[in-house]
Amino acid sequence: MSSEVEKAQTAKHEKHKETIFDKIIAKQLPADIIFEDDKCLAFNDVNPQAPTHFLVIPKKRIPTLDASCEDDKEILGHVLLTAKILAQKRLPNGYRLVINNGPDGCQSVYHLHVHILGGRQMGWPPG
Repeated sequence: MSSEVEKAQTAKHEKHKETIFDKIIAKQLPADIIFEDDKCLAFNDVNPQAPTHFLVIPKKRIPTLDASCEDDKEILGHVLLTAKILAQKRLPNGYRLVINNGPDGCQSVYHLHVHILGGRQMGWPPG
């Protein structure tokens, strides 16, 4: 089992505990930030799985995609459009978006985030 899978299998959502992403948003932890506005933040992944690998996260903590609700439509759309704009600039030949959801989805941080991967040919099937 890979270390990311092991992390996902042991990670827990703790409602009142800050995540690593909360600390990055608050500038308590460093990150290689490539974009920020009032709703989201984008930064390069510290463990890249492709030549280009960055994350886009909402500043509002939504633990999982499954935990999102009707009231989150605007922020979810904003995060995806931000991912698209950044990817088009950095990855003109194409890219892949990934949202991990829950333990079997390999989610290890319970703060919704979109992985944008590119810079090489992606394989299929992805899982």
